[in-house]
Formats: sequence, structure tokens, C-alpha cells
Amino acid sequence: MIFFKLKIQVTSTVLQIIIQNVNLSNKWGRIMPGRVEDILMGEETLFKNITAFNPDYIPENYLHRESQMEALALCLRPGLKGGKPVNSVVMGSPATGKTTAVRKIFEMVEGRSEKLVCAYVNCQLYNTRFNIFSQIYQHIFGHIPPETGVPFSRIYGEIMKRLANEGKALVVALDDINHLFYSKNANQILYDILRAHEVFPGVRTGVFAIISDIEFRYMLDKNVGSVFIPQEIIFDPYTFQEIRDILHDRVKVGFYPSVLSDDLLDEITEATISTGDLRVGIDLLRTSGNFAEADASRTIQKEHLERAMQDFDSHHLQDTINKLSGDEKNLLRLIVKVDDDITAGSLFNLLKEETPHEGKDSDSKRNSISYASFDRALKKLEFVRLIDTRFTGKGVRGNSRLVILRFDAEEIGRVLD
Repeated sequence: MIFFKLKIQVTSTVLQIIIQNVNLSNKWGRIMPGRVEDILMGEETLFKNITAFNPDYIPENYLHRESQMEALALCLRPGLKGGKPVNSVVMGSPATGKTTAVRKIFEMVEGRSEKLVCAYVNCQLYNTRFNIFSQIYQHIFGHIPPETGVPFSRIYGEIMKRLANEGKALVVALDDINHLFYSKNANQILYDILRAHEVFPGVRTGVFAIISDIEFRYMLDKNVGSVFIPQEIIFDPYTFQEIRDILHDRVKVGFYPSVLSDDLLDEITEATISTGDLRVGIDLLRTSGNFAEADASRTIQKEHLERAMQDFDSHHLQDTINKLSGDEKNLLRLIVKVDDDITAGSLFNLLKEETPHEGKDSDSKRNSISYASFDRALKKLEFVRLIDTRFTGKGVRGNSRLVILRFDAEEIGRVLD
């Protein structure tokens, strides 16, 4: 038997990851004795439930959205009673609880009844007909269908036949549905879902369209518009007190008692409301807790919060930009150079002016950019939350988008340089 002498120096954050992900008894066949076991298993932590600070965490105590939850429940109720779910447009600015509300009501329904299938799809990640119905298929059958060799009609048919045979209704939440309009797939996908009963009698379907841009104006074909007459459910921005209540609840769930003072919670609330994004406050709670643990502190101090704020402002922006491709960085540089709101069409024209036209030489061909490539890069910048895009109501069919930087142009410029 070969023995290794290990000198181990581990931060508390690393220890937590080790404890969460490594089953010591399975890996070594027995619990490790002595000093190493004391280090790994006896480490104190400030976090009672660190998952409370995860982006996809669904709180048990969902605050300040009672009326919206009731409206969503009323839309789902007919589907539980043998009828058709009521279509809905869930509208509000980013980080106002839309996604959490829909996922929570879906979780409640499927935990209490088998009469209604609730499928959630993020349209930023899945924006083609095949991909979206693959997600619905996975929710119903428990696995993704083959990506090749299986026609869409077969996947679609299996979904609808299962619903018809089992007498279940289907409601599909299309989160950030505006991305389906960007890809020009919205009408077809809505048609496939909402008019399924015409091909498969007895099938009952509905759609929850979640929209983060309250200025978004969707254009529907008449064949879709005749069956998609949604109830609008509005999510207004949180007030200071509402944000504080939500963050306080996360503190109670995520930390042990007395880890965070009321004064520091107020500071985090102020920082959160200045950005208008609840996710910022939740991330500051998690990061400041990690800094406190690294200092072996039993409480979060002001210095830990200050470091968390600096870490969020600098590292988050730097990490995000560093992960961009060359084309995406070039587009971001151009947006920074403009340093003003600009339409996507004008931005593309400006990009073409600054990019060599396609010519005979290989360099010109390599540097030319198509609108499709431009649009993909623009969507990526929006997906990583470096920019926002808003519909202006102008242009062809009102689809002109305004491009808006979410960060200070000079700060982004420094990172790019």
C-alpha cells in the first residue's frame, strides 16, 4: 500500500463545495480518520441553506405577489376542471418575480394534481420549433427526444397523443417570448400549441407568455390571434420595503441567526433598488457571506459587504466580457463608442461601415459580417445582461429595437482595453 503525505490548506468556501459534492465513505470505503476528518467535517459555516441564494431558487414564502399568483391560479383552474387553460401574458420589467411566480404556481399545481401538465421553457436558450417542443417532450416523457433522425411531426404527435390518451391539459410557459419574435418563430410555435385540438380532438392547451420588456408589442398572425386572446398579468417594480422584506426572508432561510445586521441589510436593499434588479441583492448576500467565512468571522461585517460590492461591480463585469467572442467584443466596443441609445438597424449599418466589405482578398472575407451574425452577437450581449433591447413600435411591423447599455460606457471601455 502506498501512502501519501498531504499538506492541506483549504478555505471555508472550498470546504463547503467538498462536503456538498464528495461522499467520503463511498470514495475511500470508510470515513477518513484523524486530523483530516476534523478539518473536513467539523468546519463551521454561516450558511444554513446556501441554495437560498441560487438564481433558480424558488422561495417557500413568496412575498408581495399575492394578486399575481391569484391571477395565474385563475388562468390554470379551468385546466384542472376538464376545461382549457386561460392564456396569459405575464408582463413586467426584469427581476420583478415573473419567472419565480410562474414556476412556483406550476410547482404547486403539479404537486397536487395530475390533470394538468405545466411545462416551462426559457426562450433565450430554446428559440426554435424543434427545441421548444423537445423541452415539452422532456417534461412529459422524462427524457429529451433524439436530436437527429426524428421528424418534428413525430415528436409533436407523441406529445399530443399522450395528452389526449391521459385526458390531461397542457400549459406552456414561454419565458422571454420576445426572442421567438426575433427569430420569427413565435407565430408558428403558438399556432402549434394553441390549435393542437384541431388535429388531436380533445387536447386542451394554453400558453403563459412571459415578457420582460413592458414596451414590447407582439404581432400575431390572424390564425394565431383568433385563439390567443390573453389575460394580462402585470408585475410592477418592487418598492424599497418589498425588496427589503424579500431579502430579509432570504437571510432567514439562508443564514444562521444574527449573521447579518439590519443596518447592512438596509445597505444591500439600497444597492438593490438603485439597480432595479432583485438578483443583485441576493448575489450580494451570498458573496458577502463567502467573504465573512473566508475571514473566519461569525458575522458579516461592513468590510465584507464593501468587498462584495466591489467584487460584483468589477469581477462580474470583467468575467462577463472576458467570456465573449471576438465578434461580440467588437460589437460591444461599437456600442460603447456610440455611448447613446441606438436602434439595432442603425447599429448594424454603423458596424458595416467600420467592417471591411467582402472582397476578393481573404482578410476582407473574414472580416465581413452578416445581419444574422450581428443579430446573434446582439442577442448574446442581451442574454449576459450587458445591454437591454426595447421595441420602439417603429420600423417594419413595429419590430425596430433600441439598444441600451446597462453599465457605464467608460467602465466597459476600460475592461475591453
